This record gives sequence, structure tokens and C-alpha cells, in this order.
Amino acid sequence: MTYQERISYLKRLKEVILKYELDIKEALYLDLGKSSQESYITEIGLVLSEITYHMKHLKKWMKPKRVKNTLAVFPAKSFLVPEPFGKVLIIGPWNYPFQLIFNPLVGAISAGNKAVLKPSELAVNTEKLIVKLIKEVFSEDLVEVVTGGVEVTQELLNQRFDYIFFTGSTNVGKIIMRAASNNLTPVTLELGGKSPAIVMDTKDIKHAAYKIAFGKLINAGQTCIAPDYVLIREKDKPSFIEYYKEAVTKYYGSNPLESNDYPKIINNRHHQRLLSLVKETTILYGGTSNEFKIAPTIVEPKINSKIMVEEIFGPILPIITINQIEEIKDYIQEKPLATYLFTESKKIEDYVINNISTGGMTINDTLMHFSNHHLGFGGVGHSGMGKYHGKHSFDTFTHFKPVLKKSKHFDVPAKYLPSSDKKERFIKHILK
Repeated sequence: MTYQERISYLKRLKEVILKYELDIKEALYLDLGKSSQESYITEIGLVLSEITYHMKHLKKWMKPKRVKNTLAVFPAKSFLVPEPFGKVLIIGPWNYPFQLIFNPLVGAISAGNKAVLKPSELAVNTEKLIVKLIKEVFSEDLVEVVTGGVEVTQELLNQRFDYIFFTGSTNVGKIIMRAASNNLTPVTLELGGKSPAIVMDTKDIKHAAYKIAFGKLINAGQTCIAPDYVLIREKDKPSFIEYYKEAVTKYYGSNPLESNDYPKIINNRHHQRLLSLVKETTILYGGTSNEFKIAPTIVEPKINSKIMVEEIFGPILPIITINQIEEIKDYIQEKPLATYLFTESKKIEDYVINNISTGGMTINDTLMHFSNHHLGFGGVGHSGMGKYHGKHSFDTFTHFKPVLKKSKHFDVPAKYLPSSDKKERFIKHILK
């Protein structure tokens, strides 16, 4: 696709999203119980912002980039030519069913690719709307939406694509990677894991509690980068719990289960899974539920309880006491997708930055590194591979083809056979 074609598609996509903004919000409310504001902040607005950023910078990104030459190729011109991979498969999850389909699609279109989209069948209302929006913007030979369950996804994975972009669980990520290996297809895997929130050596426990409550309870905790559990000193634990309760009341009222701002759990299976995790713990706050929602809950986990092994993906917050910052390594078993730190100590900040390998980190807040185009977003190890957002999205879906244009007016005779000691001495002078 030319620059003008790509810009035209991005512009049209933005127009259609704005046109159907109320319909998108309605679908997200039906699927996940998201309020209008939360739907815009965490889904619609992020996609619109991504489109705007790409439209502003795309012309520069598409230009071939001159790079330096080595003495071995002199005289020559060397440059990198951005070219699309070809046809990409984007598989989205149910927890942010709009944003996590359209954000990677923006990068794929900016880079000039064709795409097949597989939205989650669990977010059925959003899935239907995605089909409608895509048909209004793209021809089917450029962007196609395929709907259905696990068997449909498996059939797609049996086909050959030039790139696969997957957002979802670590277990399914392993299946995606195995399938991709059959065709040597490159992948980006945006997975999850148990993202810790560390509160240590800060006088402002209230600030930490309010920020962690915000990050934990957005989408009722069904967020891949939600704070999964809290590590805190014993002396700060009581005040943290009280401030967390205070934050919940401020955000969702005295009864969050009745709040229109408090989302629901996606389906009964996930609802029951979360309730089973609570049974193995001591409830310090919350613990109530109804047919669709689980109230914000703080628990004290037992040693080796299931809640400290698997990603929670719900509004349940284990709280664990530690004495020294070095103890965090006892709990961070796999590289998390995100790490959050609340501290006023430069020593502790440096320790966590330099000793914890993590997909991304926010200090003195939660979630916010996700929203910075310039940082890029992605996991490491079991939390994923590859990154996107902003220029990183363009780069993810682009092959930067190396091109060297050699001058015909000068050559180095020493590189040609037959060999000689003199030629080798000359080569050693250059290649050392």
C-alpha cells in the first residue's frame, strides 16, 4: 500500500469508530458491564489516540533509512527499506475486546499489511460490532474478520500467515507459538502473569492504596497488567487496607456490586474460578458477590495456595508482608508483564529496576506505562515477546530490508582469489 492509501484507511477507521462510539460503549457494557467513561478511557480513546499518532508520523516511518558503511564495503550506500510482512493474523482476547483487536490492526495497516482478525467469541456483542465496523472501512481482501470458537482459531493457525499477533494467556500463547513454528512464522505474544505491586519505604500509604485500587479494579481486575498482589511491610499493612477500602468507596460507592461503574465478570466459568480462589484464603475485606459481579476483595493467602500460583484476573487482591526488599524475589517466580513500585527510597527504586526483569514498570502509579506511545508495550519470558504501541507497532509489522548499493568505480582486489600473504595482511588490517 502507498502512503496515501494507508493514511486514507486510518482516517476512515477513525471516522467509523467515532460514528459508532455509542454502539461500542453499549457492546462493552453488555459484554463486561463497563461504564461509558471506562469504555472510552481503556478501549475507544486508546485506539483513537494510536490512530492519530500513526497518521502524524507515518510518512517519516515509511522513508528508507540511510545507515553507515563499514570500510569493507567502501564505497557504497547502505539503507533499510521498510516493507510489510504480508498477511498477518491478529487474535484478540475477551477482556479488552475492542482495543486489543484495533490497536494492533492500526500498526498492521500503517506498515502496509493485509490482516485477518479473530476477535474473542466470549465478548459476543463486541465481536458482532467489530465485523460491522471492519466491513465499513476495508474490503474483505484487505482486512477480514473471522468469528467462532476454539476450532476456528485452530483452523486459522493451520493456515500460513506472514506474521501472527496474539494477546491472551500464557498457556494459549504456547499453543500459538507451536503452531507458528510449523511455518516458521514470526510472532508477537502479549501474555500475562502475576504482576506485583511493591509498597516499601513510603510515607504516603494512602497514595499507594488509591493507585493500586484503581489499577486492580479497572475492568473488575480482568486486565493483563492489573496489580496481581501486594508486597508490603507489616507495619504498613493495616493502613493500606483501610485506605484501599476508602478508595473503593470513593470510586464505586458503599456497595460496588450495585454500582454502574463497576464491571462484571465475563462469564460464569470465570466467576466460579475466582470464587474458588478465595476459598483457600483468609478474607480481610470484601468477599461478597452476586450472579455477575465479585466485590473488591483483599485476602491473605496461605502458603502455596492456588491464588499465588495462577494469574488472578479478577478483583481479588492478596496482600503479603515482607521485611526486606530482597524478599520480593521469593514471590516473583516468572518474569511478570508489569511491576509496580511505591517508594520514596532511591536505593529501593534502583534495586527493583536493576534486579527484577519485567515487561514494563510504573513507579508511584499503576497501568500508566501502557499509555505512553514512546515506551512500547510488551512482555518478556513467560509474559510474552515483542512490543507494540506507537512506532513500535509499525516496527513490529515491518521487515526492514537491508539494501547495499555498491559503487562500480572502486573495488578491493585483495578480497579475490588466488590468495596471498600480502592480500591476507591487507584483509586483516580491515577486518579486526
